[in-house]
Amino acid sequence: MDIRTVLASALLAATGALPASGDDVVRWDVPGVSSHAWESHPAIDPRTHDLWFVRSDSHFSGWQLMWSRCLAGAWSAPAPAPVAATAGIEADPWFSADGASLYFISSRATGSRDSAGLDIWRASRDAQGRWQAPTRLPEPVNSAQAEWFPRPAADGWLYFGSRRPGGLGKDDIWRARRTTTGAWQVENAGPAINSTGAEYEFQPAANGRWALLATDDGLFRVERGTDGWTPRVRLDATINATGTEIGPLLSPDGTAFAFSRDAGDGRSGEFYLAHPGNAQAWPRCDRQASHR
Repeated sequence: MDIRTVLASALLAATGALPASGDDVVRWDVPGVSSHAWESHPAIDPRTHDLWFVRSDSHFSGWQLMWSRCLAGAWSAPAPAPVAATAGIEADPWFSADGASLYFISSRATGSRDSAGLDIWRASRDAQGRWQAPTRLPEPVNSAQAEWFPRPAADGWLYFGSRRPGGLGKDDIWRARRTTTGAWQVENAGPAINSTGAEYEFQPAANGRWALLATDDGLFRVERGTDGWTPRVRLDATINATGTEIGPLLSPDGTAFAFSRDAGDGRSGEFYLAHPGNAQAWPRCDRQASHR
C-alpha cells in the first residue's frame, strides 16, 4: 500500500471525507453477479457476508431482490432472495446492525408492478438463522404512495423516502421510530435534506455523523451538526458522472462506498466503488473479516 493510500485512509477514518479523485472510482465487477442487466442497491449481510442486491432489466424496471452467497471466499451465482415474492416488484434491501432484521420495499401486497404500490417490509431471522415471512410495516410508516430505501440509523430513526403528501417536493426523506407506547412516530427529515425536487435515498454512516443522499440532482453528502442535519453538499463529477448514480452503500468505517451507475457503455447499470487510492479492502467475501 503506497503512502497516498495510507494517508487517504487515515483522513477518511478521522473525518468521514469522501474520495475526490477520478482515480478513486472504479467499476466493481463481481464474477457471476455482474451482468448485462442492471445491478444496484447492494447490501452485505453482517452475519454471513452474503451479497444482496436488486436486479432490473436494462431500462431499470422490473426490480427483483437477488441473493449471492459468500462461499469459499467468493460470491456465488445469484438467485432470488430467500424472502423474495413471486409477484410484484421489490428493491432496496438493508440489514439491521446485528443482522437480525432485513428491511426492503415491496409491492407484494397487491402484486402490482407499479412503483406507487411499494411499501416497507421487514423480515426477521429465527434462532437457526432462517428468514421468516416478512411483515409490512404499519401506517403511518407506509402510506398510499411509494416508500423507498428504508435505512435504520444510529440515532434510532428509520430513514426512508416517500412520495406522501406533506413534503417539501416530489419525493422527500422521512423518518420513523416507535414511541414509548409502541406507536410509530413519523416526521419529515427537514429542509437541510429535502428540497422542491426529489430526494429518495438516505444512507447514514454507521457512526451517525454524516450520510449520503440520492436525489434527482445527484448524490450529496450531509453532515450531522449539534442541532441536526446541516445543509447538503453535492459531490463532484467524480461521483456524479452520468446522472444515474443510485443505491449508495457505505463501508462500516466510512472510508469507501459502493453505488450503481449506467456509464452509457451499453452494459446497463453496474456496480462502482469509491475508494481512497483504489485501496479495495472492502467489500469482499470473507467470513473471517468484519463488515460491521
